[in-house]
Amino acid sequence: MLQTVAAYDRMGEENAFAVLARATSLAAEGRDIINLGIGQPDFKTPEHIVEAAIKALRDGHHGYTPATGILPAREAVVRRTLATTGVEVSPESVMIMPGGKPTMYAAITMFGEPGAEILYPDPGFPIYRSMIEFTGATPVPVPIREENGFAFSAEETLSLITSKTRLLILNSPANPTGGVTPKSEIDALVKGLEAFPDVAIMSDEIYDVMTYDGERHTSLLTYPQLHDRLIILNGWSKTWAMTGWRLGWSIWPDGLIDKVRKLAVNCWSCVNAPAQYAGIAAIDGPQDAVETMMAAFDRRRHIVVERMNALPNVSCVTPKGAFYAFPNVKDTGWKAKKLASALLEKAGVALIGGPDFGVLGEGYIRLSFANSAENIERAIERIGAFLER
Repeated sequence: MLQTVAAYDRMGEENAFAVLARATSLAAEGRDIINLGIGQPDFKTPEHIVEAAIKALRDGHHGYTPATGILPAREAVVRRTLATTGVEVSPESVMIMPGGKPTMYAAITMFGEPGAEILYPDPGFPIYRSMIEFTGATPVPVPIREENGFAFSAEETLSLITSKTRLLILNSPANPTGGVTPKSEIDALVKGLEAFPDVAIMSDEIYDVMTYDGERHTSLLTYPQLHDRLIILNGWSKTWAMTGWRLGWSIWPDGLIDKVRKLAVNCWSCVNAPAQYAGIAAIDGPQDAVETMMAAFDRRRHIVVERMNALPNVSCVTPKGAFYAFPNVKDTGWKAKKLASALLEKAGVALIGGPDFGVLGEGYIRLSFANSAENIERAIERIGAFLER
């Protein structure tokens, strides 16, 4: 039998893709499946962005680019960051990445090793914990609680930091809960972090424009005292419906940017050139498609909350960001993953069980409202009929 490195046995995965595969398989058998599981917009990439990629191909942009990304793409990120946060960063601190996960991989492997501790949100995006365990570091969950509006608590987060803590991972607006942490809580966290100058921070801000009800995303970039240890994760996937383009960006401190550049040289060389030109068009072009998409998500969000709260033994906090709801199903008598599996197999509705996002996800299911209002209505009718049975 082949002998493999133990780290690969520690690695987890993102179950949303397994659910997607099963839902696709059932649909291929002729089943009517409504997918509220996958975290991607159901809108097409805006046409002007697609055309920019086609033009780049026709103009001959077929070769390698710098490992950090082409300068015009990095400058576009600088402009976008200034517009959304009021902070001007240098293009030399920007990395164009093949999606959001490579930033997670780079940051976590940079600080994770046996004996180190890395704090991450629970429930949270599953790759955080998976990559922490891959490095041999100890994953330390930061509880994300329903009673706190699915925002992190600064006091609780700070209480978990020890002399072994190397990295703190934050995510707001959040996957899977749709929680948005208020500025007052972030202010308190940043103030408390002054006592821990050697702890790096990775702030996953991929859903930064996706907020509702007057909520505003607070970027960690707006705190100058963090700049020498702050990694920002962002990208094009969610905002411009570009999940399949595999295009992200990250912003790094001066002391780390060359390390991640070398990782890129070793791992993926560079991001494909036409996608980078598409990314420039996304940032600099018209934003009406983004506004249309967000208005649709907002309408669907209200449908989800109203309909889910009307189901027997189900309650649903109103999400303030992203395109997910995280209904509480503890009173149904079902374990969350078993309920999600049964709903897919028996009712034709694909959802993700809360434990796929962490230990504290038990009792919840993640529902993506990145699907049509009609399909959401049909899906919740099926869920209700199943629970009544």
